[in-house]
Amino acid sequence: MRPDLALLPLLALAGFAAGGGMRLMDPLLPLLAADFGVGVAAIAPVVAGFSLAYGAGQLVTGPLGDRFGKVWVAAIALVLYGVGLAVSAAAWDLTSMVVLRTGTGLVAGAVIPLAIAWIGDAVPYADRQATIGRFLTGMVMAQLLVGPLSGVVAELAGWRASFLVLAALALVVGALMLRRAAPERGTVRGLGLSQYGVLLRAASGRRLMGAAALDGAVLFGGAFPFIGAFLIESFGLSPGRAGVVVAGFGIGAFIYTRLAKRLVARLGERGLVGAGGALLAAALGGLALAPTWWAVALLQVPLGMAFYMFHGVLQARATEALPEARATAVSAFAMALFLGQSAGALAFGAVLHAGGYGAVFALAAVATAGLAAWVARMPVR
Repeated sequence: MRPDLALLPLLALAGFAAGGGMRLMDPLLPLLAADFGVGVAAIAPVVAGFSLAYGAGQLVTGPLGDRFGKVWVAAIALVLYGVGLAVSAAAWDLTSMVVLRTGTGLVAGAVIPLAIAWIGDAVPYADRQATIGRFLTGMVMAQLLVGPLSGVVAELAGWRASFLVLAALALVVGALMLRRAAPERGTVRGLGLSQYGVLLRAASGRRLMGAAALDGAVLFGGAFPFIGAFLIESFGLSPGRAGVVVAGFGIGAFIYTRLAKRLVARLGERGLVGAGGALLAAALGGLALAPTWWAVALLQVPLGMAFYMFHGVLQARATEALPEARATAVSAFAMALFLGQSAGALAFGAVLHAGGYGAVFALAAVATAGLAAWVARMPVR
């Protein structure tokens, strides 16, 4: 019997809470630096520790979800994440904050992949991408809202209050999930790490992990992180105004979540990859040629929508890569994405140094077009 989709809104809230952990720190870095008596650059390990642990934790949390139940493990992880946020609010120096944020990232990374894997159990493949789009509403809203709200709360009550507010949300949602879920005896025995080998021995699994790594390298680590700096250095915008411009990406992503079902029905999966990839490549090419900041601003909404049209197909395929160990497959996808992001940040940083922002966005446009063509030809299994 398939799970009850009435749980989906609660999972979207969980996605909001977990996704918010990434954006929480955006406006807080100067405040933490002042409080701990260091420069802003010294706070970088706080951000890096959370991100690296977020990706590395997938190695264990996916198999645990297959072994004991995806929602139950996600709920436990969300509660631990809430506790980690609350304890992080009591950090007394930079070292303690790095340790606490790294531990928090380790459990935060379980929530979204396990929720997507649960959707894979609950929804037939034909409807899966649209349902994942509904779930992603929570994560997209976190991208849009948590950074600005964190800054407002910090201005009113200090940076520690921002941590406590998100901690309270995570704990409440985690507790509600625990009321709806119980440990299960999955088909995978033991820790289930051998399922990674099963996934990678299949040609389709290797292709999907390669596509995820390239997606992470070209977009997550390549083009997207440089847009804000491009606006500041090339057009003289303040960090605040640049943040407002980049927020248009989240608006485009939100539009996708509302239209996903109709887009899949009208275009089909291959058409969605083709259209999304073409629009994404065109928008990145537009960034390479943008003469003014408002041209960059106009491209943000289509950029966000096109990205989720393309990336959503990869996510849906990850849920079908290993049906007997679905959480492991989705976690492997997330790990590949994070590894690609790390490599892409280094590679595109070198491109920026050699050729400037135009070269970064032009290379990303060409690579995205090629990647989309490859994914469109890729079989689901």
